[in-house]
Amino acid sequence: MLIYSPEPSPRLQYVVDFISQELLLNDAAFTTDPEVFRHYDGIRINYSKQSFDHSECHIYPHGLLRETGVAKQMIEMTQWNGLPAFFPTAGKHIGFDLFAAIFYLLSRYEEYLPHEKDGFGRFSHTSSLAWQQGFLDRPLINEWLEKWTEELSQLFPGVVFRRRSYKFIPTYDIDMLYSFRGKALWRNMGGAVRSILNGQLGEALLRWKVLRGKERDPYDAYEWLDALHLYCRVKPIYFFLVAQKQKGLDKNIPTSYKPFQELISYHASNYKIGLHPSWQSSVEDGNTIIREEKEWLEVVADREVDKSRQHFIKFSLPDGYQRLLDVGIRQDYSMGYGTVNGFRASVASSFLWYNLDTNSVTPLRVYPFCFMDATARFQQKLNPQQAYTELMKYYVAVKKVKGCFITIWHNNFLGTDRDYKGWRDVYEIFMKEDAYWDANA
Repeated sequence: MLIYSPEPSPRLQYVVDFISQELLLNDAAFTTDPEVFRHYDGIRINYSKQSFDHSECHIYPHGLLRETGVAKQMIEMTQWNGLPAFFPTAGKHIGFDLFAAIFYLLSRYEEYLPHEKDGFGRFSHTSSLAWQQGFLDRPLINEWLEKWTEELSQLFPGVVFRRRSYKFIPTYDIDMLYSFRGKALWRNMGGAVRSILNGQLGEALLRWKVLRGKERDPYDAYEWLDALHLYCRVKPIYFFLVAQKQKGLDKNIPTSYKPFQELISYHASNYKIGLHPSWQSSVEDGNTIIREEKEWLEVVADREVDKSRQHFIKFSLPDGYQRLLDVGIRQDYSMGYGTVNGFRASVASSFLWYNLDTNSVTPLRVYPFCFMDATARFQQKLNPQQAYTELMKYYVAVKKVKGCFITIWHNNFLGTDRDYKGWRDVYEIFMKEDAYWDANA
């Protein structure tokens, strides 16, 4: 693919590199020479205000990719091949600036602008273009690229595109290792008293049995997950919350608890693991706290940790991602909302983070998720059966575009705690009836 542009820019290069990753066998190239462009034998993309001839794909520039700062954009919606689109222009083959629209969504441009925050101080999904225009539940960028590939195949017969394949990555946030085990004596005593006062004698008895080693802790789903992964032949990622101080929303079991360290060591030996940076790291001295948590996890796991997902999905741009880069994180799995399921960046593919403050691409690769159990239950108020329908909706949407389907589950949802009855069954059905066949097709 050769792209003609009289004014190539870092933003345009970023989008073209992403498209090359998604569609092409080789990286696309640029030219500012019209004659070189005219005589190129292959896919020719004219990204300029000038139209040459019919044997090109003409995308008329909106202007966003020539800018260097961040400014409020006038968003005008349109339709293209039955898909929602924006930044309409006078392009001969595509009626909107596909490149600028992709950049706007991937860079999370709107999150750099003044916006409404939710109750936890995060970018609110209601402030997003995707929510306001009704496409938050769609991997719109992937859909655009699929339609564009069809058009390019007609314009340039015989061109071979990259063969994409659907991928599933199950991920788990281990916020609270156990329900009863590992907690301070006063916490267990207080919990037992509350259960008795609330007439929940069975729960008080279960707590006693667990602490005596007679019953499995209700949050202990680890062996069950091992068997499920082995059966389905999938490779999960576990993110551990290892806050050194238990306060606020960071209620993990103390990291000094030896079984906690042993569990981390076991998972690091058998799976990929990542850091679940604490809430404290997003509101206090972030770099220091994340670095301490990362170093502790690396010592216990006996390996380098370069993956992360923020606890409560608490981060803001650009500071949150820059903090990760500063401490050596190179892959982040936080790109989604904690308030609603969907595609925060409107994509089901990984991409490099583009820092709009410095107007440059970074080495941080972002892996977006689109479904989380806690969001389905606590924010969307879905029961297990309704959550299964929601899960399948996103599964089908991602599989249709041959994207990467990333889900978040928590061990407490997948254990035997009666408060989460039905959620384990839902996940097992999905894994055995869908993930299994995808992995063994």
